[in-house]
Formats: sequence, structure tokens, C-alpha cells
Amino acid sequence: MSQTNSTGAQNSTSDYAEARQFLTFTLADEDYGVDILRVQEIRGWNEVRTIPNTPSYVKGVLNLRGAIVPIIDLRTRFRLTKAEYTATTVIIVLAVETDDGRRTMGVVVDAVSDVLDVRPSDFKRSPSFGTKVDTRFMDGMVVVDKRMVILLNADRLLDPEQISELDALR
Repeated sequence: MSQTNSTGAQNSTSDYAEARQFLTFTLADEDYGVDILRVQEIRGWNEVRTIPNTPSYVKGVLNLRGAIVPIIDLRTRFRLTKAEYTATTVIIVLAVETDDGRRTMGVVVDAVSDVLDVRPSDFKRSPSFGTKVDTRFMDGMVVVDKRMVILLNADRLLDPEQISELDALR
């Protein structure tokens, strides 16, 4: 049995034993991915409860089966242009590892694309831009059908200080 990898080439199933899967999504016409093992669920956009005195990228909180989950707008977090939420806007609920243990948070994205298999040989490390460009959110990149997909590290979407601030929302 063979499958198509992220570069479009055919590979035997054994080549995928080491592959990682990423849920891909779009933000401002750019492609991003997050490790599928961190994704708890994907929800359509619905209003969240806003919380005063939070960073601008914190949209608010959502009651998810009794758990209060902070919702982060990734467009705002990454300093991208703002956009109206549409029928394709979704919240990806992620489990993230912090120094204090596992946390749940949601991220607002423009649209979910698909699940991508990424073999170690396809994975490219994040480029170094010096100190002016913040690449701490990035794990690396992969090229898929001539499009660059930025692979995010869900654990780094928030700084430790910001996690403490969000803990106060619980």
C-alpha cells in the first residue's frame, strides 16, 4: 500500500511509521499546522464571554463541558490583519503542556484545511531571522504542493506569564 506524502511523492506505508500528522488551517491566506495529537476538537465559531483587562488576542472564555477554556485569536496573536468571522471561522481546542501541567485552550482560525502527514525528511527547521522576528511559535515548515505550511508548537503559543494571567480566568 502506498500514500502520498507532503511533497506529493508516493511512499510505502512503512515510510509513514515515523511521520507526524498536523491539522492544517489558514490565517490571512497563509497555511499553518498544529500537531494533531494536541487537537481535542474543532468547533464552529460562536460568541465567547469577554473578560476585561486581558491581552488583546484573548477573545474571552468558553464553557466547554464545564471547563472554562480561554480562547485566543491567532490573527491578533501573530499581529496579522483583522478579519470578520465567517461561516468557515472555527475554534480549534488544543491541549498544551506548560510548566504547571496540561492546559486546554482554544484558538480562532479562518478555516480548517486538512490533516497532513509530515515525514522527518520533509520537515524544515524554522529559519533564523535574528532578534527582530519572533519565531518562538514555530516548530518548522514543510512545502506542500508549492505552498509553505508553518508548523506551530502549541505549547509556545502563550508565554508562562500569560498562562498565569489566563489561569485567573478559571
